[in-house]
Formats: sequence, structure tokens, C-alpha cells
Amino acid sequence: MNGKKGSNIEISINIPSSMAKQLDQAGKKSSNGGGGFSFKAWGLKVWEFAKEDSNRVKFSLKVGLAVLLVSLLILFRAPYEVFGTNIIWSILTVAIMFEYTVGATFNRGLNRALGSLLAGILAIGVAQIALSSGHVAEPIIIGISIFIIGTITSFMKLWPSLVPYEYGFRVVLFTYCLIVVSGYRISMGNPMRTAMDRLYSIAIGGFVAVLVNVLVCPIWAGEQLHKELVNSFDSVAASLEECVGKYLEDDGSEHPEFSKTVMDEFPDEPAYRKCRSTLNSSAKLEALAVSAKWEPPHGRFRHFFYPWSEYVKVAAVLRYCAYEVMALHGVLHSEIQAPYNLRITFQSEIREATSQAAELVRSLGQDISSMKRSAINSLLKKVHSSTERLQRAIDVHSYLLTCTCEPPDTTNFSKPLPRLSQTLTNTFSDLPNQLADLDSSNSLETNSSQQLNPSTPQQMESNYHELMRKQSRRLHYSWPPLQVDAFEEEGSAGDFLPRMKALESTAALSLATFTSLLIEFVARLDHLVEAVDELSKLAKF
Repeated sequence: MNGKKGSNIEISINIPSSMAKQLDQAGKKSSNGGGGFSFKAWGLKVWEFAKEDSNRVKFSLKVGLAVLLVSLLILFRAPYEVFGTNIIWSILTVAIMFEYTVGATFNRGLNRALGSLLAGILAIGVAQIALSSGHVAEPIIIGISIFIIGTITSFMKLWPSLVPYEYGFRVVLFTYCLIVVSGYRISMGNPMRTAMDRLYSIAIGGFVAVLVNVLVCPIWAGEQLHKELVNSFDSVAASLEECVGKYLEDDGSEHPEFSKTVMDEFPDEPAYRKCRSTLNSSAKLEALAVSAKWEPPHGRFRHFFYPWSEYVKVAAVLRYCAYEVMALHGVLHSEIQAPYNLRITFQSEIREATSQAAELVRSLGQDISSMKRSAINSLLKKVHSSTERLQRAIDVHSYLLTCTCEPPDTTNFSKPLPRLSQTLTNTFSDLPNQLADLDSSNSLETNSSQQLNPSTPQQMESNYHELMRKQSRRLHYSWPPLQVDAFEEEGSAGDFLPRMKALESTAALSLATFTSLLIEFVARLDHLVEAVDELSKLAKF
């Protein structure tokens, strides 16, 4: 403004490489016409959506059929002359009342029927009082009654024990208001006829909705709940095997980006996504259980008062086990990882415990699917025995999980340590042989010089510790990812080794965390077996 030229300001924005790649791909798609609407792509999505669950197509066709049947009452002159414009309420009833499952339709229909009946009775009573009070007081009484009914119904539907009947209170409110107001303006003093015609129309619509939903390709909520629970068992078992398999096979060569880990984008782990959906299915299963209670005996569920609530309890215990699988998955994708050589040292014990636990979970799901009881106790004993072997292996070789490499037993050095069943690397495969050689050489030296040199056991112990330290230094730790020079630059040389030992011990303890979570999963299977056994007794498998 004072004759001075404005200074040029340069702003530089650094875009991460991963985001730059995504922007480039998005630009290529938009340049190739990917941003436009494609009928072929839309048709494929619709086809996949319908193919995923054929009941969706059946439900849509049934709703169309029910609405068509009710609309015939308007298209033909005879029914329309009887009910007049109130017959439209039957169409509204079908559209509102028709639900995905038979049980939900019965539940919605009962709420609709009771709400409409109560609203009709209240409307007739208030209308008679208003008519007898004169033309001046009539609109005042109707307005006050609408305010009172709206306040009471809105408050009652928030009551915890009345939440399942929330739709019924809404029906009472809008049915009462429509009957009273329209009766005052349209019927001109004849609310009784208006209320009765609309109740008849609602009854016709409800009857058509229930009849079509039950007789034409019925979708039972009980069957849906049964299938969902069985699929949840399979998802948890598959996710457990997938997680443990990747943990033992991952040598650290490929790690996902941090953004993908945070956003839970694991395209190579389909079982994990199914297990995650199992954790989020509690509301769906509870809704199906509530709907199933309204259904009559059908299919394999042929006796009254079927224990649908037990399905919800079993699903809750199964989610209790699935939380451990998700925790195992968290260790699998954590930043601190145990070295690959250390993980495969306990490979056979971990795989055995995992396979036995997954087999038990699948067997429980199969028992529910077939509605038959099998010998679960024998499988449970196998799971316990395999888990005990894993615990024993971790306890005996716990020195591998610490930086000090203390031996498990320092009182008897001539007795070799129990070996793990299988190792796949030179780092740990030659350890038992070296220990045996050390024990044999030390035993010979002890026999020859036991009387001359009384300090031989102390020397043997020091030799043992030295060998353990040499073996531990040969391990390749995957964390921390910093170079040795970085640690030397930060601190003195005397402080470097203790810090590295602490970091190595932290990385090795990641394996202890993984195995403890696996053992906890097995411990929770006892509760799952009890829940399934209780369900089988009440459902009379």
C-alpha cells in the first residue's frame, strides 16, 4: 500500500509416498473414465449382493406380492365402496409391518394391532366427550388430549423394560392423532365410523402381511440365529489357525505399512475379518433371538418355548474366546516381535495346542449344527494335555526368554535338559547336542579330578553360562530396528550392552505374551463347553 511490493511466499507440501501412489492411481482411474457411472459395474454389484444371500430376493418379492394383494382392494370398485379412502391404511400397514423374518413380522404385527386397538378406543372415548361438551370446548379437549397422549407414549417407550414395545407406543400416538383430527374435520361429528373403518383396514393389511410372510418362502428367525451361531464357531476356529500359522511362518521379510495395520486392512487374512464380524454380531443375534420367540414351532425346532435365549448366552461366551484371538492377532502385527529362530523353537507345541483347540471349537459348532451331542470331553482332555506340554516347554526353556540365559536347574549339571520336540534352525537345533557334549565332557572331568579339584562344579556352572551367552548372542532379534551405530552415538560404550540386553529380552518376551494368550484361549474353552452342554440339554439335542 505504501509503494512496497509484496514479498513472494512459497509453500511446500510434503506428501508421503504411500499417499502419492494412491493419488496417482485415483488420477489414472478418473482419466480413464472411472469416475463415471457404469451400469455394468452397478449390475455386477447388485448381482453379488443378491447372490450373497438369496433370502434378500425372496423378501423383496414377498413384499411386492403383499402390497399388490392389498392394492386390489382399491383397484376393484366393490371393496373401495365399502371402506372408501380408509382402505389406504391397509397398504400402509403392509409396508410398515412386513419384516424380514416371520418372527419379526409377528412381533411388529402384535405391536401394531395392540397399538391401533388402544388408539381407537381412546380416540372414540375422547371424541364422545368432546362432542358432548359443545362446539367451543371440542377443539380444546382434542388438543389437550393429543398433548397428553404424545407426552405419555413418548415417555413410556423410553422405559427400559418397555423398549421392545417402542413401536407399539409410536402406533398409539400417530393412530390416535390421525383418527381424532381427521374425524373432527372430515367425518363432521362421526368419529366412531372413522375409527372402525380404519381398524378394519389395518386388520386386513396385517392379515395379508402375516399370511404372505408365513406361506410364501418363509424366512425363520430361528433358522437364521442357528446358522449365524454355527458360522461364528467356524470363524473363530479358522481365525485362530490363521493367526498362529502366520506368526510361526513370518520370518520378518514382509511387514505391512503402519497405516494398513492401524486401519485393520488385512486382505490376506479373510478369517480375521470374519472373526471381527463375530465380535460385532451381538446386537444382530439378540434381535434374532427376540424375533424367534414369536415364531411357532417349525422345521427342526418343533417344540414350544424353545431356549432361544441360550443361543445368545453361547454366543456371548464364544465372543469371550474370540477376544483372545484378536489379542493374538495384535501380537502378530505388533512392532516388537520375537526373533524368528526363537518362535520356531516352540513351533510343534504351539501348532499342536492350536490344532487341538480349533478342532474342539469346530466340533462344538458341528454339534449345534446337527443338533446332536458328541464326545466333547475326550477332545477337551486332548486340548488340555497339549496345552500342558506347551506350558512345560516354556517353563523348562524359560532361560531363552530372558537376557541373562539362566539355566532351569543349576543343582544337577550332569543331567541333560529336556529337548523341544522339533527345531528348524541351526541356532537352536545344535543347542541340545552341545549341551550333551558339555555334560559328557564335564562328567569325565569330574570323575578324574573330583578329589584333586573340589571347585569343579563352579567351573561347570560358569562354562554352562558361557555357552548359553554364546548361543543367545547368535540370535537375530527383529526389534529394535535401529542399527548398532545409533546406540553408540547416543550413549557410552559401557552403557550399550546392558541396553541391548534389555531390548533383546523385551523382544523375546513377545513370544511369552503370544503363548500366554493361547493358553488363556484354551482356558476359556471350558466355559464354552459348559454353555454348549447347557444348550443341548435345554434344546433336547
